[in-house]
Amino acid sequence: MIQKGDLFYPSEEFKKQANFNDEKIYEEALKDPILFWEKNAEDLFWQKKWDKAFEHNPPYFKWFLNGKLNITENILEKNTEKGGDKIAVIWEPESPDERARKITYKELLEEVNKFANALKRIGVKKRDRVGIFMPQIPEIIISMLACARIGAVHLVVFSAFSPVALQQRLQVTGAKVLITTDGYYRRGKIINLKQNADEGIKDTNVEKVVVVKRAGNEINFNTEKDLWWHDLVEKESNECIPETMDSEDLLFVLPESGTTGQFLPICHTTGGYAVQAKWTGRAIFDYKPNDVLWCTADPGWITGHTYTTYAPLLNGITTIIYEGAPDFPNVDRWAEIIEKYKVNIFYTAPTAIRMFRKYGVESFAKYNFESLKVLGSVGEPIDESAWLWYFKEIGKEKCPVVDTWWQTETGGIITTSLPGIGPFRPAFTGRPLPGIKLDILDDEGKPCSKNQEGNLVILPPYTPGLLRGIYGSEKLYTDTYWSRYDNKIYFTSDAAFMDDNGLVRIIGRVDDIIKVAGHRMSTGELESGIAKHSDVAENVVIGVPDPIKGDVPVVFVTLKSLRSEEEIKKELFDHIKKEFGPLALPKEIYLVPDLPRTRSGKITRHNLKKIYLQKELGDLTVLQNPEIIEKIKEIIGKSNV
Repeated sequence: MIQKGDLFYPSEEFKKQANFNDEKIYEEALKDPILFWEKNAEDLFWQKKWDKAFEHNPPYFKWFLNGKLNITENILEKNTEKGGDKIAVIWEPESPDERARKITYKELLEEVNKFANALKRIGVKKRDRVGIFMPQIPEIIISMLACARIGAVHLVVFSAFSPVALQQRLQVTGAKVLITTDGYYRRGKIINLKQNADEGIKDTNVEKVVVVKRAGNEINFNTEKDLWWHDLVEKESNECIPETMDSEDLLFVLPESGTTGQFLPICHTTGGYAVQAKWTGRAIFDYKPNDVLWCTADPGWITGHTYTTYAPLLNGITTIIYEGAPDFPNVDRWAEIIEKYKVNIFYTAPTAIRMFRKYGVESFAKYNFESLKVLGSVGEPIDESAWLWYFKEIGKEKCPVVDTWWQTETGGIITTSLPGIGPFRPAFTGRPLPGIKLDILDDEGKPCSKNQEGNLVILPPYTPGLLRGIYGSEKLYTDTYWSRYDNKIYFTSDAAFMDDNGLVRIIGRVDDIIKVAGHRMSTGELESGIAKHSDVAENVVIGVPDPIKGDVPVVFVTLKSLRSEEEIKKELFDHIKKEFGPLALPKEIYLVPDLPRTRSGKITRHNLKKIYLQKELGDLTVLQNPEIIEKIKEIIGKSNV
């Protein structure tokens, strides 16, 4: 990588081998985005080509009208035609002592076909919804592809969700079958997932529960409803003709995030999603035929759908899924996996990056990461100090860092810097991808000038993978995404600005803007500034009501050092005043041992706000560390005495 001021560019060596290295792609795609996506669609196998590329009846739209395909043909048949011996999926169990599993494309085709036939035998038909409530084991990917194979709609529910959360999702979609496991390993303990599944299917339409034997733990097994996976597939044929799907047929439903408490079952269709997933994977991560990708995201989230599963498999490369926590049983477990499998592309969340940094470079000093060529960041804005640390300590200053912004709703990445073109700027996601029109508007709907913060929006023709609706609620779809300006402008609910180079910086959710004495402040900007302090490992800023100023910031900080808390607090107040001025001074800074986070690593800011305001917290089973809640309550209580 070459640094010029605060910008970074790919080296000439990297640029030469990159899939995309010509700046003209942006200009050409912007001239005719529809034609751009049509050309990329040609890279898929269609049973029948589309009649029309794009149709718009605001706020509804369609891509590749009357085109017929099956996404699994583009993964399975297309890659087995080349021999099929290439590894498609590597499964790494939590325990290093347990044997890993490698599945070739040929084996994946056979496993998917067997399970697809099994699903049909128990009554699953085209357009039926199938719930998948599983940890990161190979069967989660096989289940998703088997559903897509026969035209069933898959609904993956994150395995750490509570029975109530599972039940809500099954009820809303009317799923008739649930696929789960007996249990799985998490930090050395067996989680009895079947028990949660049994609770979650109560008062739903679920008729059958397919159970994978993973942990061998004792479970309740209802012979009238429960079926063992291995018994189901044992005598099934390994051939299954893929269902012909219309481009606009529903592929999957996935509830967005869940960290805000809001439950929106997002609908994604087949053709547009497949086109976007395949192209963005190849363009952004520079996939080469023999590459090994480790995207740490669970398929219970959209990142796990698109960049753990569909994008790498559509491109015929190898994808890794790992059952456990990246710092268990040793803090260098993540580095060990990268070295073991010679990972070329590593895509993870800023939370994980900050965790690695907190443990220190000495914790992974014996690893050289020579195989890595591209690093990625996803899930939340990454601050400058974390970006630079990632680039230097893991990428060894040679790997492009593609910071990515997108949503469950967009289906795929929307802004980033292409690794063979750049430029890269720490804490900036990059340019809008070729073929995607973005703008940043003020509250009146006028375009913001450069470096002026506003509301990020997507303009027609959007992107082929953008959501087509919210399952079961047309009103929620229009009210949430198409009512802020007009029904032709997709409102992302994120605040952002664009610098002089055209690079986008995501500030955070619009509702994370604090108005202090009439002045707008972004929690993301404050967090980025606070992170520059050398003792800060992680921090979260929330806005709380103030009778005089309207809102004021409150800061929660985890530390790298063990220095005097009183001394560090004083330094942090001085640091914030210096970085942002006296207006940004927080009402309080709390030094906490950890922050509440989901199993995917996202910090649940809304929980911190509820703790501070002494509100009902609700369901905490999604958290990987629910015990931290009481500790934070205790710290706040002591400070307020």
